[in-house]
Amino acid sequence: MVEAGEYRRSSAIDPRALLTFRAVCDTGSISAAARALNLSQPSVSNTISLLERKLGVVLFERGRGGIVLTAEGEVLQRRAEAMATLLGDAVTEIEHTRHGIAGPLRIGGTPGALLTLLPGAIMRVEEAIGDFALSAIERPDEELLEMVRKGAIELAFVTTGIESVPADMKEVTCASDPFVLIVGPRHEKLPGRVSLREVESYPWVLPEARGAFRRQVDALFIAAGVAVPRTTIRCDSLLTTRAIVRESDRVTVLPRTVALDGVTDDSIRAVMIEEAVRERSVGVLWLAGRPLSRPAQAMMEALQNP
Repeated sequence: MVEAGEYRRSSAIDPRALLTFRAVCDTGSISAAARALNLSQPSVSNTISLLERKLGVVLFERGRGGIVLTAEGEVLQRRAEAMATLLGDAVTEIEHTRHGIAGPLRIGGTPGALLTLLPGAIMRVEEAIGDFALSAIERPDEELLEMVRKGAIELAFVTTGIESVPADMKEVTCASDPFVLIVGPRHEKLPGRVSLREVESYPWVLPEARGAFRRQVDALFIAAGVAVPRTTIRCDSLLTTRAIVRESDRVTVLPRTVALDGVTDDSIRAVMIEEAVRERSVGVLWLAGRPLSRPAQAMMEALQNP
């Protein structure tokens, strides 16, 4: 038998209380949240107290520097962010529907994964569902996971096959692409296939952000038995990296498709790497248990059936 207290904790949360809690998280204090919401401080404080009693947990501790979320508070914050996004998208989606437009579909991804997967899929999605609204942003791997959990994005385009998939996520690999050495005109005499040991002393451009892509690149040097080069410019912009390689004697390692996308001349070229025996794979990550929207379903079908 379910006790009365257990029933209260399991019943639905008042959406207004959840939005009030979100304001406290965003502003860092109850007083600041009250000002942002144009409410009295006692009203906001009472709402939070009732929410904590309903859930049977403490959501945050108050300190000199503001609030510090508990583990339970962090979970609820993600839900509050997801609800706020859902409410905002509801208005937008209704307006789009009035004009025969599906969406909005919000996606995020690492630069390479987006470049590899997204351009070819857009037309197939349009063929399946007609006009649709799409918002795409670039972020590092670790930020993408949190954005999916909070509902800020529905799909994350990422490097796959490197780390175990979080228990609350699903992952599908959609494409693979070999890593290659990218060089400019100043290395025109370099053969079409090299070991990283042969070019270890070259000046380099390599990714800065920590994540699956950088770990794959670092793994290539480990496989070659050489240290990651010290004479390295760290850069996460694909366009900037390619420009540096094109205009200097620096070299880089990139997936072949990403590196040569849009290149129609001999300004840069790809050199095969002996140690690159494993291809880089990219795919999509999404939250398990959360039904995908119609545009997201169409996107997944387009990516898995090119």
